[in-house]
Amino acid sequence: MGTITLSLILIIALTSAVAFSQKHTMAQLQFNAYKIYHRKQYYRIFTHAFVHANWEHLIVNMIVLYSFGSVVEHYFLTYFGSMSTTYYLILFFGAIIFSTLGSLYKQKDNPYYNAVGASGAVSAVLFTAIFFDPWSNIYFFGILPIPGIIFSGLYLYYSYYMSAKKTDNIGHDAHFLGAIFGFFLPIILKPSLLMGFFDMLLGRIVM
Repeated sequence: MGTITLSLILIIALTSAVAFSQKHTMAQLQFNAYKIYHRKQYYRIFTHAFVHANWEHLIVNMIVLYSFGSVVEHYFLTYFGSMSTTYYLILFFGAIIFSTLGSLYKQKDNPYYNAVGASGAVSAVLFTAIFFDPWSNIYFFGILPIPGIIFSGLYLYYSYYMSAKKTDNIGHDAHFLGAIFGFFLPIILKPSLLMGFFDMLLGRIVM
C-alpha cells in the first residue's frame, strides 16, 4: 500500500473537512488568481488542492488518488529506486503548480474566480499510471472498462473542449494541464522510459 498516497489522502480529507464547516478557512485557502497575482498570496497555488467544494468532490478525487497513487508509487520505486519518494512528491506538488497556470493567466484580473480541489494533481497521478501501463483498463464510473490509452485521449479532448466552451465552473484547464504534466514527467526524469511506453503500446497493437 502506498504510504505517501495514504498520507496525502489523510491530510487532504482532514483539511477539507475543516473547511466544510469553517467558511473563513475555505476562503483563505482556495485558489483566487486575482489575489495570487495582485496581492502576492502565492500560497494559494498549493493550498487550494487541500480543500474541496463538497463531500462528493472530495470522495471522487480521493478514490481516484487511492486507486492510482499506490500503483504509481510502485512504478517509481521500480524505476527510480531511492529517489522514488522525492519524484512522487515532485509529481504531486509539481502538478498542483502546473495545473493552475492556465487559470492564473486567464483569471488574474477576475477577483470573483475561485477554485478548489486536487483534481490537477490527481489527473497527473492517473496519467502517470497510464504512461507506465497504457493498456490497463480504467473503469469509467467504476463500471465501464476502457483501455487507459483510449481513456486518456477522450479525457484530454473533453477537458480541452469544455475549457473552451466555458459553460460550467469546473476547472477543466487544471484537469488538462495536470494530465499533461503527469504523462511527461516520467519521460523528463528518465528519457529511456519513452521507448518502454512505445514498446507496450505498439506490442498490443501488433498482437
